[in-house]
Amino acid sequence: MERKYTQGLIIDGITYNIPLISIKRTLDFLENFAERTEDGDTHIETIGLYKNYRISIGTIEDPELYDALIEHITDCENRFHHVTLPDASKQFDFCGYFSSIQDEVEMVLETGAQYKGLSWRMTSKKPYKTP
Repeated sequence: MERKYTQGLIIDGITYNIPLISIKRTLDFLENFAERTEDGDTHIETIGLYKNYRISIGTIEDPELYDALIEHITDCENRFHHVTLPDASKQFDFCGYFSSIQDEVEMVLETGAQYKGLSWRMTSKKPYKTP
């Protein structure tokens, strides 16, 4: 089977052909409670396991594409988004919200600023696994 490299992200059904630098994933347990009893044993009630991500993007030289992506990921009215992400053997449909969005000016041109280092956190709305 031939495997084909693809780049970019699909957010809410819109494909952004952008240079991905990294997709970092954390697998976080969320607990209803965790406590240690007097005998030293730990008791945990787990709500679930969440797949959360940090996306880092390279320089996008097309200012219209950059502005469209920024507008999309900073939408205040639609806080939850569906993102198609690569998983080890398939695609994973992430549903969650974006936060900690940041970038920096790489250079100032006559037509405006060119940004680099765009990144954001994606926090899952629901658990990937539950007990």
